[in-house]
Amino acid sequence: MHPIEHLRYVARATGADPTSLVGETAIALRGLQNEPAGLVLACRRIIERHPTVGPLWWLCAKLLSSPEPFELADELAAEISGDASAAHLARVLPDEATLCVVGWSPVAMQAAVQRGDCRVLVIDSHGDGQAAVNALERADVSVEYVALEGAAGAVAMADVVIIEALACGPTQVLCAGGSHGVASIAYCASQPAWLVAGVGTRLPEPLWSAMKDRVVEGRELFEVATDVVAVEMFAKVIGTLGVSVLTPDALAAECAPTTELLRKSAM
Repeated sequence: MHPIEHLRYVARATGADPTSLVGETAIALRGLQNEPAGLVLACRRIIERHPTVGPLWWLCAKLLSSPEPFELADELAAEISGDASAAHLARVLPDEATLCVVGWSPVAMQAAVQRGDCRVLVIDSHGDGQAAVNALERADVSVEYVALEGAAGAVAMADVVIIEALACGPTQVLCAGGSHGVASIAYCASQPAWLVAGVGTRLPEPLWSAMKDRVVEGRELFEVATDVVAVEMFAKVIGTLGVSVLTPDALAAECAPTTELLRKSAM
């Protein structure tokens, strides 16, 4: 497949997890090594198509700030594929814990499968909840679907509330729709809420601000499919380096503020 056609395929993809998107994008961008002038435009178009996928912003920012972007592409794909966040989460979960998650939460789901002794309450987010339930049932994990109206009850029953970041800024996190309400319920009920921030989700301020603007652009706030949550809502952060409390350095950016990404391409 020609790299431009491959990029169009990736741009049109919907419902893919960030690891797959980053892997496919890395392969497609690497194919531009004979046309390096097209790398900046290709990166801009990818994040315009997938503005809420933090690891794609991370991938593109890392490539555009590297003197050897095409050699780096494979390394970055391998880095996100080898993300150890799920293993760290599985290690610190209480025995026979009841977990409360929001929508499709791949790291928490993977941790529950690794543990095998967890019960998972999946609060729906724009229809993703049932898909998560089906996947966990196939893995023989004890799981229950919870409509958003039942969020307070699910939080009350849980040992841990786990919310996964689509992207992180210095003081806020972009998460699946419904996450702000669930985090607020947990905070008010003094239930521990943990933030999962996997590889590529921690962005510098300029990229984070641009992402937030693009997510809301042209929409009313109630029409946006994602939530922005303040980091103060969380007791811990789990990432590929382990588990920590939320200090100012806990969400330190993983890439440079590559301003070339912030200009819009001619679509």
